[in-house]
Amino acid sequence: MLTHRQLFLQNIAQTSEFPLLIEIEKAKGMYFYTPEGKSYLDLIAGISVSNVGHCHPKVVEAVQKQAEKFMHVLVYGEFVQSPQTLLAKKITDCLPAHLDNIYFVNSGTEAIEGAMKLAKRYTKKTEIISCFNAYHGATQGSLSIGGGENFKNNFRPLLPDTRQIHYGSFSDIEKITEKTACVIIEVVQGEAGVISACENYFKTLRKKCDETNTLLIFDEVQTGFGRTGTLFAFQKINVMPDILVLAKGMGGGMPIGAFVSNQKIMSVFKNNPILGHITTFGGHPVCCAAALASLAIIEDEKLYENAEEKGLLFVQLLQHQQIKQVRQNGLLLAVEFENFITLKKIIDKCLEKGLMTDWFLYCDNSMRIAPPLIINEEEIRWACKTILEAIDEVF
Repeated sequence: MLTHRQLFLQNIAQTSEFPLLIEIEKAKGMYFYTPEGKSYLDLIAGISVSNVGHCHPKVVEAVQKQAEKFMHVLVYGEFVQSPQTLLAKKITDCLPAHLDNIYFVNSGTEAIEGAMKLAKRYTKKTEIISCFNAYHGATQGSLSIGGGENFKNNFRPLLPDTRQIHYGSFSDIEKITEKTACVIIEVVQGEAGVISACENYFKTLRKKCDETNTLLIFDEVQTGFGRTGTLFAFQKINVMPDILVLAKGMGGGMPIGAFVSNQKIMSVFKNNPILGHITTFGGHPVCCAAALASLAIIEDEKLYENAEEKGLLFVQLLQHQQIKQVRQNGLLLAVEFENFITLKKIIDKCLEKGLMTDWFLYCDNSMRIAPPLIINEEEIRWACKTILEAIDEVF
């Protein structure tokens, strides 16, 4: 009989020539465990997904209870389902008053697709502006506005009428015109390697969007739900979007995403045509129940309040002559090295020692650190000690 690893290589579609091939038997809190009993401290939280840790008891309980009541019943938007309504109320209560209407989907890229359609339908304009080195997902529309040409070229032609500006560039803001339907931007650029722009940049961007009747869309797929030290990263820059895109850390490990706007904007999906946006599994009741439990944990335990302090501890401890720079925003960090070859060797050494790390798509010389928000000081110190040991062994 073939092993799970052999079946993985034989029957699971592969996305690279070098998968990690670590078999996971269970995950709990900060750790993964293999069938052989080896443990790994998780420093990436499934790429900013498991903000409350793996298999949090309250999330597991919520999933179990909802699965016993009902799962899929009908396509989105027809039946009243309490997990959806309760989650929508919980999220919108955490947001500015004008963000009072939410559309649930299954993932971040689906949320971006919905937000793009909404902006074009509402404004009756077609031009979409995004940023160089931005990452918004891998489906055709999301890929069209992504910033990595290497990831796009073999899938052309993509969506027409898309333009890109340089993130943080005040002069590039002038490229937004009356023809622009929306600007889609990350509050903190994730796959570019944790790049942040100043508050005044976002205020200037907001002003230009208002002047040109352009919708401002914030992609908080990676930064939402406590990652950067506030519940949502835009709360740190005091600038409000017209549409907010969420996913990853939203579901406590379950697949769910959303785009949020106001009732006036969102209502355009109701006619001309009817069912202007539709999904079969979006807002799945089990996923909504998990998300509701996860958000309650983040709020009740105020997990976001210590994210900045914990992130700064990483910065303080990760001092080494081979580290070029550490960029940090809450518990989202990029540790920069000379090149990818060096970084890959360090990551492999960390894995040998039981530490799970990663790199960034558009910044492959930087180590990704984005652990569950429940990480404690002892775990941070051990992780940093292990990274420094790995660096020494590589060099």
